Amino acid sequence: MTVASTALAACVNGENPFKRDGATTDGQAAPAASTSTRLVDRDVEAPEVFQTKDKALWDGRPSLGGVWVASPDAKDPERVIIRNTSNGKFVIGALFRREIENPGPKLQISSDAAAALGILAGAPADVSVIALRREEPTVTTDASKPILDSSEAVETQSLDPIAGAAAALDRADGRPVSPTVVAPVVSAPAAAAPQPAAAASPAAGTGRTIQVGIFSVEGNATRAVETLSKGGVTATMRREESQGKALWSVTASGDAAVMTKVKGLGFPDAYFLKR
Repeated sequence: MTVASTALAACVNGENPFKRDGATTDGQAAPAASTSTRLVDRDVEAPEVFQTKDKALWDGRPSLGGVWVASPDAKDPERVIIRNTSNGKFVIGALFRREIENPGPKLQISSDAAAALGILAGAPADVSVIALRREEPTVTTDASKPILDSSEAVETQSLDPIAGAAAALDRADGRPVSPTVVAPVVSAPAAAAPQPAAAASPAAGTGRTIQVGIFSVEGNATRAVETLSKGGVTATMRREESQGKALWSVTASGDAAVMTKVKGLGFPDAYFLKR
């Protein structure tokens, strides 16, 4: 008798792989309303997958597998919502296929399903069975809204490239430094400062014009000319104006070899003018 009682208890308390969220199987109490509501909120009925409404019967015997319903029209196991149309009770369970030759009503339900729906043993009741599908949340974005959060602030400021280069040169402590390349302002050429003949390179005065740099401080431009002269490159300096600011342009003439020498003397941003 002890072995028989143990086996019967094991059958009654069998777990259903489709059962979720701790649904009870003691046959005495229906699943908690909060659990059923939460599942329905997360699932969407899919009548296009499976739907039927017919008489359902529990034969009074304990059944394995928890909450389920069997129908001869089922093709594949599904997760379904089972409703008792007479009292409005419902429960989530599994759908299986049953043999159509079996006698009795078209639908067969388990003991747990009957307890949840309020159906007595041997008393057929009208139930509806509809397949369920999990609704995946859709995340949408509004392209009209900025990517940055409202708390983030970005400060912007317009920059004057010539003024920025001039400020950098003013902080160079008087050393000959090539400024950031800016478009030169073309004006009437001034008379070139006389240079010692011994300091001129063989290519001086010939070849393409090399823009060595544009300086906002005349002293820096003068030192650049002196540095180039000591290195064997003849350079000229002329005063120009841009946006009301005085600038001093230092240029030289020569070929690629002279350009290499100019960059080696500390003016890596030197470039050939297109004129």
